[in-house]
Amino acid sequence: MSKSRVKTMLIVFFDKRGLNHKEFVPQGKTVNAEFYKEVLRRLHKAVKRKRQDLAQRWRLHHDNAPAHKLLPQPPYSPDMSPPDFFLFPKVKRCLKGHRFDDIPNIQRAVTKALTGITPTDYSGAYEA
Repeated sequence: MSKSRVKTMLIVFFDKRGLNHKEFVPQGKTVNAEFYKEVLRRLHKAVKRKRQDLAQRWRLHHDNAPAHKLLPQPPYSPDMSPPDFFLFPKVKRCLKGHRFDDIPNIQRAVTKALTGITPTDYSGAYEA
């Protein structure tokens, strides 16, 4: 008898100096415009708290997903998306081989993996 897979969704924002904000989407919650506006409000507060030098002039760059298009961008490519080629592979390597029985354990492991990424690693994600 096989167990069903336990899943959770992560929303994460980072820059070349490190992690700015992360949050896990509550189980069963739909990520719609109203929910995402609240996420962005919490992100803004986190930037004001963690990056005071940027708080008045920071900009958010979304990937090239259709719902995120505000400005023309090159066609979508995973090698142009730091979460896809940098962040998620690092987190996956830390989780590889582990099985989790519940969402709090997944969230603790992911948080630990994110915390283990150094500022130098984040900075390197933006170098050509």
